[in-house]
Amino acid sequence: MKVKRLPEDFRVEEMTTAVGSDRGRYTLYRLSKRGIGTIEAVDAICRRWNLPRGRVAYGGLKDRHAETIQYLTIFDGPGRPVEEPNLKLEPLGRVERAYGPNDFTGNRFGVLLRDMTPEAAAEAARRLEDAGRDGVPNYFDDQRFGSVGFSGEFIGHAWLVGDYEKALRLAMAEPNPFDRPDTKARKAALREHWGDWAAAKAALDRSSERSIVTYLVDHPTDHAGAFARLKRDLRGLYFSAFQSWLWNLILAGWIERNTAPEQRATVALKVGALTFPVGLAPDQRALIDGVAIPLPSSRSPLPDGPLGEIATEVLSAFGLTWCEMRVKKLKDVFFSKGTRQPLIPLGDVAATIVDDELHRKKRAVRLEFTLPKGAYATMLVKRITGAAGAEA
Repeated sequence: MKVKRLPEDFRVEEMTTAVGSDRGRYTLYRLSKRGIGTIEAVDAICRRWNLPRGRVAYGGLKDRHAETIQYLTIFDGPGRPVEEPNLKLEPLGRVERAYGPNDFTGNRFGVLLRDMTPEAAAEAARRLEDAGRDGVPNYFDDQRFGSVGFSGEFIGHAWLVGDYEKALRLAMAEPNPFDRPDTKARKAALREHWGDWAAAKAALDRSSERSIVTYLVDHPTDHAGAFARLKRDLRGLYFSAFQSWLWNLILAGWIERNTAPEQRATVALKVGALTFPVGLAPDQRALIDGVAIPLPSSRSPLPDGPLGEIATEVLSAFGLTWCEMRVKKLKDVFFSKGTRQPLIPLGDVAATIVDDELHRKKRAVRLEFTLPKGAYATMLVKRITGAAGAEA
């Protein structure tokens, strides 16, 4: 089975509630993109129109390895389109306020699973039905952890335990599977000359990394100050990645607390393995999904009872307590406050078996469904294709 052989094999469309008009200081746009992330697309638009990044607002990040449609606003934005090879921006009128997470209800997905035998395709369609019965864990998926390099260490964790130099090194010099050739070269130079900032500066081309190293030439031990000069969007991603992984581990513990061993299957993610429930009784599903799990943050209270015990144990493994889940020294980055349901509710579910035009004599399964915002469609794919161990 193969996923995402082509960008159009994974389609996402934001279900927005925003409607453009002829009034307001914000221009509303539809952004269609292919093979590029949201941040990269927004950066390209800002360069095209010479706009400060702060004038652009959107509701969430969309997968780079996909065809996606989402919406954004630009304060006093131009009323004309942009069309480039990997993105298209269409003005839809004006609105009274900046676009944000509250302006869409969820996402509509179309996912094509390729290179399957007829029997495997039929089994995948059956497991989609099972997923609707058991529910799919509302884990954050690998897209959330793109900032984690080959070491598997979280930048946000290093910062929280006070190792600011390590946080900076992970952010600037840690090899990452998504690095472009120019980024690989800059990271290699930084690893070679780390701490000898004059030599590192001489080895780097003109770039944001070189600007930060220039600061370190004059302030060689101020690793926290150098980290603060990284792009705010990136720093926000570093901390949300760590918070999201902690939440995943709490949910995994909650599932394990409320299932028997034969009702668990393990699925590997980029940064670790997680537990999926299979073959649940209705009362078990109701129990697991009966409490919203808070995102680990000192801005929210520690949950009571067994869930709090699980959360405490998870954080303790990283040398942290719930009260220590706050970002020190940075005034523009903080941990999100809120809760997530343990299981994902699926909507408008359909599975269609078709011929696979890329693989002779093979079948493909087209999955269509809607998910609430914040839920990862790739988790449903993992449930169908990977979490099968307990179903044999």
